[in-house]
Amino acid sequence: MQEFFTSLLGDQLGPFGPLILVGTLGTVLILVALPALLNRKRDPMDRLKAQAQASKATNKKAALRYEDKKGAKLEKYSAFLEPQDEEEYSAAQLKMIQAGYRGKNAVRMFHFAQFAMGIGALILGLLFALLKSSQQEVTPRSLVFMVLFPAVIGYMLPKYWVTRRVEARKEEITNGFPDALDLMLVCVEAGQSLDQAIIRVAKEIRSGFPALADEFEIVSYEIKAGKDKTVVLRDMAERCGVPDVASFVTVLIQSQQFGTSIADALRIYAGEMRDKRVMRAEEAANKLPTKMTLATMMLTVPPLLIILIGPSVYDIYVLLSEASF
Repeated sequence: MQEFFTSLLGDQLGPFGPLILVGTLGTVLILVALPALLNRKRDPMDRLKAQAQASKATNKKAALRYEDKKGAKLEKYSAFLEPQDEEEYSAAQLKMIQAGYRGKNAVRMFHFAQFAMGIGALILGLLFALLKSSQQEVTPRSLVFMVLFPAVIGYMLPKYWVTRRVEARKEEITNGFPDALDLMLVCVEAGQSLDQAIIRVAKEIRSGFPALADEFEIVSYEIKAGKDKTVVLRDMAERCGVPDVASFVTVLIQSQQFGTSIADALRIYAGEMRDKRVMRAEEAANKLPTKMTLATMMLTVPPLLIILIGPSVYDIYVLLSEASF
């Protein structure tokens, strides 16, 4: 039988007939087995590894896009645009956070804005001085003033803007803090924990006091991340820079350390905050007459003197004119 198949393959396919047959059978087996191998179930561990690698690649791309957008292009100028002293850099970063700029490149962008606006204002002042000197003669002192004064204003303008933002944000937190404490007290007395109450209060006061809502959200996120609650609350007080918030943090830390009721502490402190807000309103109302006195004198006394003394002064002027002739 073997000799028969060998002679048949040799007559039909030549001397390489057996090899061709073996190769054809191997190809058929591969084509049949390959779909079965491809359709087998994927190992869950392989799937998790692939998802982790894809997530890492996505986060890396997102981080690169974030850095490009937020000032990473200024990284090579960081030695010039950022304070090299650690304490000075920390103070500048804290001020930017209190102004509402929490980006890691906020200090760098602030100094870059100062430098760019100062140079731009200097160029504008120089062009104006050249235009003015071409039209008329200008003294050297006036020329220097026209060039340097816009540069100084442009350099100080970002600092003034950040300072105003800090003060406005502190005022917003101070005005919204009593209402936030009342809402927190209601949540705690309703059975919620302090962490849940902070999250709920942040959602409720978002429309009226977004700065305070942001601070409460940061506290909730840091607590969820596992950070110590005492450290989180102290960081909140430092970021806000408001004495009322610092006192509130002290009350919560003492209540947690000594094991007293948080609801009782919130009730007492919320009442004090309401009284303090009423006292601030009364203080502002009592300052109003004093502030209006100067304006009243400047706007009322000169017209009154003109009405009362004006005719007599005119008559004296006429009389002296006639006597001189």
